[in-house]
Amino acid sequence: MELLGVFDVAVIGAGHAGIEAAIATAKRGCKTALFTISLDQLGNMPCNPSIGGSAKGHLVREIDAMGGVMGEAADACCIQMRMLNLSKGASVHSPRAQADRRAYHRYMKHLCEKTANLRVIQTEIADILMDENRRVTGVVNAFGGVYACKAAVICAGTFLNGTIYIGKMAKSSGPDACLPATMLSANLESHGIVLRRFKTGTPCRVHRRSIDISVLEVQHGDPNPIPFSFMAERGSVRNDAVCHIAYTNEETHRVIQENLYESPLYGGMIHGVGPRYCPSIEDKVVRFAQRKQHQIFVEPTGADTEELYLQGFSTSLPESVQLKMLRTVCGFEQIEIMRSAYAIEYDCINPLCLYGTLGFRAFHGLYAAGQFNGTSGYEEAAAQGLVAGINASAYVKGEEELILPRSGSYMGTLIDDLVTKGCEDPYRMMTSRSEFRLALRHSNADARLTDIGYRYGLISPGRYAQYQEKMSHITDCITAMQKHTVHPDAIVNQYLESVGTVPLQTACKLDALVRRPQVDFHSIANVLGLSFSLTADEWEETNLQVKYQQYIARQQQQNEKFLHLEHIRLPKELDYSTVHGLCAEAVEKLTKIQPANLGQASRISGVSPADISILMTWLKVGGRHVGSL
Repeated sequence: MELLGVFDVAVIGAGHAGIEAAIATAKRGCKTALFTISLDQLGNMPCNPSIGGSAKGHLVREIDAMGGVMGEAADACCIQMRMLNLSKGASVHSPRAQADRRAYHRYMKHLCEKTANLRVIQTEIADILMDENRRVTGVVNAFGGVYACKAAVICAGTFLNGTIYIGKMAKSSGPDACLPATMLSANLESHGIVLRRFKTGTPCRVHRRSIDISVLEVQHGDPNPIPFSFMAERGSVRNDAVCHIAYTNEETHRVIQENLYESPLYGGMIHGVGPRYCPSIEDKVVRFAQRKQHQIFVEPTGADTEELYLQGFSTSLPESVQLKMLRTVCGFEQIEIMRSAYAIEYDCINPLCLYGTLGFRAFHGLYAAGQFNGTSGYEEAAAQGLVAGINASAYVKGEEELILPRSGSYMGTLIDDLVTKGCEDPYRMMTSRSEFRLALRHSNADARLTDIGYRYGLISPGRYAQYQEKMSHITDCITAMQKHTVHPDAIVNQYLESVGTVPLQTACKLDALVRRPQVDFHSIANVLGLSFSLTADEWEETNLQVKYQQYIARQQQQNEKFLHLEHIRLPKELDYSTVHGLCAEAVEKLTKIQPANLGQASRISGVSPADISILMTWLKVGGRHVGSL
């Protein structure tokens, strides 16, 4: 075999996970190769043309806070920005950007091309080479060419043995009519890696002129929107695209019910497990038969195209049925389909075979990220790619690898869920998955993660200095609020009554007043004639920190036991059968997963509180109770 190049890290796949992994390793000084089946698909959005959304927006802000690139790319290619869940508490507010999908591809491709230490190579990777100690030594392409490397990150997405279904017709294909990766699966299985089949789908793309937009609900972007990147100014993103909402009806549902026998999902052709929280329209009609209608979000795919995306209407029914059911929707009577909807089935792993570093337990220098790990969504993929890239480069450089605690980020929650609980269907991040969600706001992602990004060399000194200045402003402002006494005068009480809260009877500190739900810090500061030199983001974060302080303290108190368990290490490669008293299921699960600490062990299905108590006693008696992580 011919040697074509020598690298520190090889990243297989140039989707959202692969891009973050490759840029992270390259920025950390590792000579990196990013392999893709097609350069024209680098950073592609084969499903929905958007970034962020409920909980997913938190992930994008966290990626940016650590020095990843998805946030800045989404801002640069944004055509509409909205903040979701504004009717709920601030901890679940989530930004979402409608993106120009072709601009996003071009942005990411150029960013990769100009990143030092990074080469982008169009070829299909067919094999991963290992030495006798199960250490990665290189990758081989479909033509037998060898690229030597010390570590590899698999980010194959939905390309791995991809099969597309439309009706009863099946075709070997990657997403968006791309070539699939047909050779790597067999090699992975030859190394003992167990693969399984998952499935996802995507809706039709239709022509704007064929829809009567005038009868649809209008959905504008937010005024003065908050960008994803902490380095971007508020209101700086493009925000002029207009989205719309249509609704299915009983006639739509009748057409679907009458044609279910044509569905490869219900006909038994598709064996892969589909996403629980993003079902196809036929799945919605069957599972939620009591619903009279379902929303369809009509979204532009770019600024210079007439192609529209129908969010919420994914299907694998035949093309003739797709057209028939769409034309039952008000405003869609003359609809023209440009790209048919389809389902795609692909190979992936059970992430229980990974450490919290996203490295394989059975190999040295082999990492995995994205849909290959059983997740769904661009944002979940990018978050994993960033962590896998940091750790692949740490492995190469002989540094300590990074495991993000679930208490500090949704990224940590995501990865901890994957490697301790696994997933039986494509995993989607939701705010409800975190027991620490009150403290994990999108607005404070930098306070939680920028120090880590700086420590691993992904945050520049200039950006870090700006971050420190911001944190100093907020801290100083809160200190000043705690010292400032507000007296019950007429102007103050008039303001308080105007916002729907009781007037002051006695003096109180400003921070106590701001903790009232109706009181906004910026407004009361103006009433009091106080001047603070803060940016819009600093005003907002100061306000939220003060309001949430007591709730977060209460939550931390409730989670004290869990946090304590996170700091009790478990030995690596422990033979749990030697720990007397553990139930058989606990021995089996603990041996398979090899949790890093008691907190992680406590979240494994089949490990009971009694088993955790036995482990804790065993550690103390054996003198194995070690310090914090």
